[in-house]
Amino acid sequence: MNAEGVVQGQESAFPKEEYEKRQAHARAGLERAGLDALIITGPENIFYLTGQQTPGYYTFQALVLSAQGDPVFVIRQLEYFNFIANTFIADAEIYQDHQEPISFLTKVIARKGLSGKRVAIDKRGWFLPIAVYETLQSTLGEIHDGAGIIEALRAIKSPQEVEKLEIAASYVDSGMRAGLAAVRSGASDNDLVAAMMEAAIRAGSEYMGMEPLVSTGRRTGVPHGTWRRTPLSDNDPAFLEMAGVHDRYHAALMRSAWVGPVPQEAEDMMKACQDALAASLAEIRPGVACEVPHMACQKVIDAAGYTENFRKRLGYSVGISFAPDWGEGAILSLNAGVKTELQPGMTFHLPPALRIYGKFTVGVSETIVITETGWRQLGSVPRELTRVAA
Repeated sequence: MNAEGVVQGQESAFPKEEYEKRQAHARAGLERAGLDALIITGPENIFYLTGQQTPGYYTFQALVLSAQGDPVFVIRQLEYFNFIANTFIADAEIYQDHQEPISFLTKVIARKGLSGKRVAIDKRGWFLPIAVYETLQSTLGEIHDGAGIIEALRAIKSPQEVEKLEIAASYVDSGMRAGLAAVRSGASDNDLVAAMMEAAIRAGSEYMGMEPLVSTGRRTGVPHGTWRRTPLSDNDPAFLEMAGVHDRYHAALMRSAWVGPVPQEAEDMMKACQDALAASLAEIRPGVACEVPHMACQKVIDAAGYTENFRKRLGYSVGISFAPDWGEGAILSLNAGVKTELQPGMTFHLPPALRIYGKFTVGVSETIVITETGWRQLGSVPRELTRVAA
């Protein structure tokens, strides 16, 4: 296919050498697991290894990574030029819309001499329908579990990746400041989101892996509420959470605001969130288990009497994301029972929030990177509750 006019890798997020290094580390993981090849379908893992990114991942795409030899990419014809622009992969197998992509993939695997070999698939991703797995299994025989091989590499960010997260955090700062500035009596949650999205996008953000979680009034008391034309009155809360994106790397932020007098109950709960965040951050350093900062957070919340108002993990890994999520919670969580030790280069979003269901929510968060001695905050928006006169 003639790709004249599209330069290989012209829109790549990293140099070719970075992807070659990542692929080499992934091959080493395959060898340790005794696997001959890994079929990768998740857009995050594909992006990590190749740089390929497209909103068109709702159609089938797969990277076949062999323990020996160069990778091959199975891709829809419409996405081919996108693939050329974003990657340095030389071998693309292109299927047409009238072709069945899974059968096409199995033929590619056979041509690569992988039939009958120990082939695995990344079972942990969002985009592996049962029908796809069953078809591969019926054609290839036993399909091994490759979940965690690429994710383990993604958990620890390189300095170049952290730099992209820092830029993403600057986009969030712009969006959050605009959203908080838009809080006033009569403004709707749509107004807040419009201000946030415009500012973040003007600052440089790409499309987010998940929509902002913004609500006003009593609707803030419902977890994961989104905007729905609800105006603020003279005594109402506003809850704002969003992500910013640079080269698919996401940083997130949560803040709270109130129009008019703040009820004492909300003041107390906001103080508990602030104290819980501070207590958890005080425990974060290399070598500490992921559950330790969560337990520090939970201890503060329990002591304040809000155990029933906090039934969730403290935080989750952030980095490469595509819809439907802005986090990497499937890779690593700050939660009870998670014994994985923190390491320099890991990045997390920590969003302690407390709510009285159906009445209001308050919360505060930071996106951080683990350093050699502790942690570093990537954003710069003050954590205090924003108070707006009625």
